[in-house]
Formats: sequence, structure tokens, C-alpha cells
Amino acid sequence: MTAWKVDDVMTRAVVSVPPTASYREVVDLLIGHRFSAVPVVDECQHVTGLISEADLLRKIEYAGDEKPRLFEGRRRRGERAKAFAGTAADLMSSPPVVVLSGTPIASAARLMDAENVKRLPVVDALGRLVGITSRGDLLKVHRRPDDEIRGDINQDVLDALLHEGADRVGVAVAAGVVRLTGEVDRRSTANLAVRLTRQVPGVVEVIDKLQVAFEDTDTTGAGVFYVA
Repeated sequence: MTAWKVDDVMTRAVVSVPPTASYREVVDLLIGHRFSAVPVVDECQHVTGLISEADLLRKIEYAGDEKPRLFEGRRRRGERAKAFAGTAADLMSSPPVVVLSGTPIASAARLMDAENVKRLPVVDALGRLVGITSRGDLLKVHRRPDDEIRGDINQDVLDALLHEGADRVGVAVAAGVVRLTGEVDRRSTANLAVRLTRQVPGVVEVIDKLQVAFEDTDTTGAGVFYVA
């Protein structure tokens, strides 16, 4: 089964800025291109940071409020410092959260959630910028046509798992929702087919209507019965 990678959904024509770019240049770039963030790269195209709209807004948020508050936290002090930044090097959030080219989109989604970021610069093995992917990009997998999803299930799941018995299983796909019908030999086989179907790119939900010739699982939750 071919899992979708960040390379399949990322934007390749990435606009970036050098560390020396001025505050106004970054503002003009984001507004002009309707971006919400831009990566900062050095002369070798290594990603050194990321500047978001939130970073730029510190200059408005803290305008005229130069002095730190008593017991002000580290994060707040860092935000206040960006209000007086003049270049990308001082504005950017660093170190950046990046993802390696070839990473499965599921792993990228988990990284975004863990780091609470909305986008990830994509880098090659040498750390050079090759693309950028956002939350919206990762959702592109769920725009796959139903017939493509059905074809992957038939080929990568049923044919590989059931071999000659694959023609006894019916696959219907509507808006990414998969309905499996027909009969397989064992309950454990049916469970595996459902689990693998869920992993097919673009599958939203799997409705299991499979019948089994033999129950080889313990429905009480104790485990699986193995029969020689």
C-alpha cells in the first residue's frame, strides 16, 4: 500500500526571505501573496526560522509598551522583544519545526498537533528547503475520487490479503466512506481487512458488513483463538 507523503501535497514553489529582510519587506510579502507565514533561509537554503502573522503583530500589540512587566514570563518577554525587531532574523520563531521530505502525511499531522503549528517547511536530507505544507494541504488526501480509493482497496488490501477469495468481498465507496460486504473465512481476516482499509489514503470511515465462515476471535475481549 502506498502511503501519501508530504511531497504529494506540499507547495513546491516556496517564497522565502533571508535573515536580513526588513520588517516592512516581510509585511509586504505576506500581504502581497496572501500568505500567513514565510520561512527564513540562509544562503545555502537551510531553514533557520519561520515568520508568521502573529510574529509581525507583536509590533502592534506592544506599541508604546517597552518595559517588561514584573514577573513577566519568558514567552511574553520573547513576544515583547519582537515588537522592536527590525529584521527577519529577530522576528522569526526559531528553531523552526520542519519535516523531512518523504514523511507520511499522518506523521506530519501528528507533528503539527504536537508542536501546535499550522504549517511545516519541508526539507531534504541536507536540511534545505524544498516545499511547505499546511493543515489544509494534508486534507487534500480526502479529495481523492471514490473510484481511486476503491481501486486501492481492491488491489492493495483485498487482492493482497484474500488472494482467490477477494472476489467474494464487495467494496462500495461514497464520499470516502467505505462499505465492505460479502464473506471471508475468519473473523480475524475480516478485522485485518477493515484495519488495512482504514489506512488507504482518502478513506473517511469503514462500515464493516462482512460475514465470516468461522469465528476465531474471542468476542469477550480476552484475545484471539488460534486454531490449527
